[in-house]
Amino acid sequence: MAASRDQQIKEYGWTALSCDPKQWGGTKPYNNPPKPQLCAEIPIPDTALVKASMEYAQNELPAPTFNHSMRVFYYGMAIAAQQFPAWHFSPETWLLTCLFHDIGTLDKYTHGTLMSFEFYGALVAFDVLQRQHGCPSGQAESVAEAIIRHQDPVETGCIHTIGLLIQLATQFDNMGYRAGYVHEETIKDVVKMYPRKGWSGCFSKKIREEVAAKPWCHTTASGEKFPRDVENNELMEPYEKSE
Repeated sequence: MAASRDQQIKEYGWTALSCDPKQWGGTKPYNNPPKPQLCAEIPIPDTALVKASMEYAQNELPAPTFNHSMRVFYYGMAIAAQQFPAWHFSPETWLLTCLFHDIGTLDKYTHGTLMSFEFYGALVAFDVLQRQHGCPSGQAESVAEAIIRHQDPVETGCIHTIGLLIQLATQFDNMGYRAGYVHEETIKDVVKMYPRKGWSGCFSKKIREEVAAKPWCHTTASGEKFPRDVENNELMEPYEKSE
């Protein structure tokens, strides 16, 4: 039996949330004091869909990008559990979003397509998840929506739960925004499992590469602030050379 609309909304993280930061944390350092949450405490969902998607991501993504995707998964799980415990989504949906959120940054898409990387990446993710891996439509749509919006931190209107979480978790790993949301011991453990390998320099270079190749791309909406903040991620600087 197909899941009902209400079941899909809860399971796949479709609950509408305000984009206004005042409604989900504002300028406070945290909503709740963060606690250590180690990778070993967060099981990877053991499903055929996850196994196929992990294999796909590891084959397609460069090692630094794959590691970033996994760090985002663990940071997001900590942020949701400790700062926003009322949010609803399945860990499987969240992991799929993390694995595919930067698929559009592959060189073959940067230089072989004309669409902005988030938008084209969403098309790739939806196709792979639904057509190749048999992912339920509502789940594949949630992943695609989150990918499209993960670099669009507007402060008006609404966004779905997975969409806001991917913004918060990627901003945390990429720029060190909202540093108080995640405990230092969590960061140390996540980086030990999935080293940064010079990620700040790697990703800022990719950002500028896309803007040069596609001067119309959505990345330009944040101007030079985006790559500059990635390069100057003070929170993650002590871990940047981790191997």
